[in-house]
Amino acid sequence: MAKTKKYKMALEKIDTTKRYPAQEAIDLLKSKEVSFAKFDATVECAIRLSVDPRKADQNLRGALVMPHGTGQTKTVLAFAKGDKAKEAEAAGADFVGDEDMVEKVLKGWLEFDSVVATPDMMSQVGKLGRTLGPKGLMPNPKTGTVTMDIGKAVEEIKAGKVEYRVDKVGNIHVSIGKVSFSAEKLLDNLRVLFDTIVKIKPATAKGDYIQNVSIASTMSPGIKIDHGTILK
Repeated sequence: MAKTKKYKMALEKIDTTKRYPAQEAIDLLKSKEVSFAKFDATVECAIRLSVDPRKADQNLRGALVMPHGTGQTKTVLAFAKGDKAKEAEAAGADFVGDEDMVEKVLKGWLEFDSVVATPDMMSQVGKLGRTLGPKGLMPNPKTGTVTMDIGKAVEEIKAGKVEYRVDKVGNIHVSIGKVSFSAEKLLDNLRVLFDTIVKIKPATAKGDYIQNVSIASTMSPGIKIDHGTILK
């Protein structure tokens, strides 16, 4: 990120040596001096964990529904047939199809944000691994996007379901809302995310599991949080 004049001014408002109480950190982030973007910026939480993603049991991945959504409307593609296709449509899926939709995606069509599929479609959807995999869009049972309850899967995504996955250095990045959200809603979403990550701690993780928690909005500097204050 290029350190613009506004970014440097925002950074001056933050004590980079301090771990702020969660409520204080959110209030500071919401201030116009720190979140200076002229649009409704996304608020992202970054959590650094003491895990080794090369080990299967520490390669954490999953999904959760934010209680107040994320402020983003996702376009959902559902791979399903027959009654399950109708179920997905009724739940609000933007695009529904089977083999014909697989071919469309293979030809380069990617006008969607999330993908769900019924298990019987995965033999066909598997062809899209090289296309959807690098974009993090490949349906996966671990995130609830390969399921016979496809209507519920679509509804949850539309309601604010987010996926998380630890990166190669042990970080998890998840959107917890928009700067326009009230501080209470952002804190609620942060608590649900943090509680989820704490509960999936691998038994083999060594040292302090939670290394660092910080929040930032689009274009803003990050603010470190005293994670002991998040669930209080």
